[in-house]
Amino acid sequence: MTNLVIDIGNTFSKLAIFNNRKLSSFLQIDNFSPPYLRNFLDEQPVDNAVISSVNAEVEEFEALLKERVNYQRFSGLTSTKVINHYKTPETLGLDRYAAVIGAEALYPNQNCLVIDAGSCITYDFIDAGKNYRGGSISPGISMRFKAMNRFTGRLPLVDPNPERHPEYGDDTRSAILSGVQKGVIYEALGFIDSFSKKWNDIKVLLCGGDVNFFDTELKSSIFAHTLKTEPHLVLIGLNEVIHYNND
Repeated sequence: MTNLVIDIGNTFSKLAIFNNRKLSSFLQIDNFSPPYLRNFLDEQPVDNAVISSVNAEVEEFEALLKERVNYQRFSGLTSTKVINHYKTPETLGLDRYAAVIGAEALYPNQNCLVIDAGSCITYDFIDAGKNYRGGSISPGISMRFKAMNRFTGRLPLVDPNPERHPEYGDDTRSAILSGVQKGVIYEALGFIDSFSKKWNDIKVLLCGGDVNFFDTELKSSIFAHTLKTEPHLVLIGLNEVIHYNND
């Protein structure tokens, strides 16, 4: 069974081909369009497809896929192995939901905390009984830098620098750099510590655009043994949606 997984984000889109549960190819595209998808399908026949989109306007993509494959749209209301207790599933971020589905697939019957470090940093927990009740949303690294510049009169816009994260700054720019980058790590450590005290044998899964920064920083912490970096966790979750509805 060949599955096409499409994740359309705010900045770029991701396409992945899975042969059953094995990821065989991956593309990241800046300007994803129906003509691009049509050409892609001409070159890569697939059996099933799923779309997750932050933009609801996917009708052209859907019409094309429905002509060629067994297609389904992913939403917070989609049935999966995960027991979704979110009170407003129609407003649940699809990347968040897909990530916990992926976590359950990779680590079934285990407590998992997913940290998705993208435009926002999200913390989502699924317990060993497959129960997902929600999580937390925090500003991402770039968003914090931009907000400090925009909403103050004199603070400069500082670019993220994963190679430099001082404990404290000795000028304004290095103080901002320290505050943002050390701040997000201390925040993440706080979430991990809180969940670890309440839930036994917790697995912490890292994904998102800033995953490498978090991976480097958190793996030097006391929680290193609980961490696993899964950059394609959302795509893995979307592929599981196909399997759940076709097996």
